[in-house]
Amino acid sequence: MNTKVLLILLCAFFFIGNVSTAAPDNVPDFGRMGYDFRNPNSRKSKEIIRKLDSMYAGEVARGFSGSVLIGYRGKIVYERYYGYANRAKGIKWSPNTRSQLASTSKTFTSAAVLALADKGLLNLNDRVKKHIPEFPYSTITIKMLLNHRSGMKDYVYAKHAKPRNGGKYFDNQDVINWLSRVSPHKHFIPNTNFKYSNTNYAVLGSIVERVSGMRFKYFLERFVFEKLGMKNTEIHDPNLYADRNVALSYKSGRHYKDMYQDGVYGDKGVYSCVRDLYKWDQSLYSNKLLKWGTLKNAFRPYSFEKQSQRNYGLGWRMIDYPTENMKVVYHNGLWHGNNTCFYRFINDNFTIIVLGNNYTSRIYKQPAKIFRIISPKKKPALYEEQRG
Repeated sequence: MNTKVLLILLCAFFFIGNVSTAAPDNVPDFGRMGYDFRNPNSRKSKEIIRKLDSMYAGEVARGFSGSVLIGYRGKIVYERYYGYANRAKGIKWSPNTRSQLASTSKTFTSAAVLALADKGLLNLNDRVKKHIPEFPYSTITIKMLLNHRSGMKDYVYAKHAKPRNGGKYFDNQDVINWLSRVSPHKHFIPNTNFKYSNTNYAVLGSIVERVSGMRFKYFLERFVFEKLGMKNTEIHDPNLYADRNVALSYKSGRHYKDMYQDGVYGDKGVYSCVRDLYKWDQSLYSNKLLKWGTLKNAFRPYSFEKQSQRNYGLGWRMIDYPTENMKVVYHNGLWHGNNTCFYRFINDNFTIIVLGNNYTSRIYKQPAKIFRIISPKKKPALYEEQRG
């Protein structure tokens, strides 16, 4: 099948086959927070905003530079921008500033794969070799990549993973070539344990390309970002000029420039802003992009070797609070000096999004601080040692 015909079929699948934007009738009631933000002029709302501003004054004093958005039931209730996106040019953070999402990008890679599965173009139980014949491990499935149960080693820490043909940037085909050439020893037998690995999502990016016949960048931009109105979101290509709306990455006062691994996508590489991420968040309360049953499977746990309230679904981390009938699905991110926190209290349709471009581990504690200001009686342990 030639590329032109395949593109036409994909357009039919994604733009005609899923025209309903409302959630099915059986979508559960997501409940409420301890406080209802629908009256922004109330004394309580104003007091919460004052406390949040005070908290962020302290964070900025300790080096935080970035953006924060808090949403409740489809409305933005708090939005702020701090510091510089580009220090040398004096460009401050703004609503249009795009920041490297790092591992939070995995939520989009998962969506691309799940969308292809919804359209019957692949099955999550397919062996990876079905779509990538040179893949060296015969028993690893697509689902094992999604939930980090493949056991594969992380290419980010591999000594022998280098760009092919003397290229400047390592890319996804280089990851596949490295796996095929070296067949690195796995951490465990596939599907017997959980081990977070960026390799899983780099391979998923390649699967999207092989199945769709399109570059991963164009597939996501056409079938996810454009469909959801995410006009300030893109897949970073280090070979192209980065425009002035991109937040540069800093750590300890030093500007982190792109390095050879920045050419790999799927595990990272999405640049976005807090408003677009909120559009992404709200789309997941409907079947605008994915079927409700698919979302339900994405937000359920898959690893039970250790008893814990924390787990990993299909592209999402999660925390369960069974006694409170409460679930948080989230994904943090860290790459160079960029930090991301994306927390979704799905029972309440309440969202916390924080993007930063000046590395500090304190950013990962911000969601818990925000939650305690808004609902001081509830104190979930939201701090996640695993940054990605």
